[in-house]
Amino acid sequence: MLRIIDARTGEPTAAAPVRRGPTRIEAHASAPGLGALRVLLVTDLLVRALELDSTPVRALLTGEGDRTELRAGAAALGIRPLEEGPDSAAWPGERQILHVVPEGDPAPDGVHVAVAPVTGEAPTDPAVLRLALLTRPRTETVHLDPATLGEAHDTLVRWREAVADWARRPSRPVPDEVRERLRTAWEDDLDVPEVLRVLRSLAEAGSALPDGARFESYAYADRLLGLELTRDVGAAP
Repeated sequence: MLRIIDARTGEPTAAAPVRRGPTRIEAHASAPGLGALRVLLVTDLLVRALELDSTPVRALLTGEGDRTELRAGAAALGIRPLEEGPDSAAWPGERQILHVVPEGDPAPDGVHVAVAPVTGEAPTDPAVLRLALLTRPRTETVHLDPATLGEAHDTLVRWREAVADWARRPSRPVPDEVRERLRTAWEDDLDVPEVLRVLRSLAEAGSALPDGARFESYAYADRLLGLELTRDVGAAP
């Protein structure tokens, strides 16, 4: 079960108090910018994590002004479309409201998921930006400097090439231990940096882990990460 630290209280709370109980997520973002995109990215991760646990989710974008540019940036980043919000009407069976907010901003009653700011300039490749934003806990500021972006670019290229190569080997199921490590990471306050560390350890496991199992593990983790790690599968070597 996904547990989130409520920014109001500093205490962990279940993202969905009732297993598979409908949950609403409201992303509070208005003006376009890297900080607002990070709020939407955290919202996207919450949606994916809850859906991986078979929890029905309704995600809304709330804020003032024209959000056309913000929505376009979110789409480029691989963030799933959000409904327009807020909506005061309760979703049938709704048991929880999660408010994803910029750090220090107020929000209505409910669990507050705070997101730290972003500094620097965005790269031209949205996938590189997505990975760079995922490398730090959401409560820490992300600095998009050349070193950070270069590392994200190189990691993305290396992982996509490896996944495409592993896909040529006989398929193997995700090992139970690996699945448990991945789920334990993202269910612990959405610890995506730990998910990335697990993937790095799998890449370095050598012959201890069959390539087919590595492929399935990366594909499974990518259901949360949304990095299109299997994009080059089937491409000419």
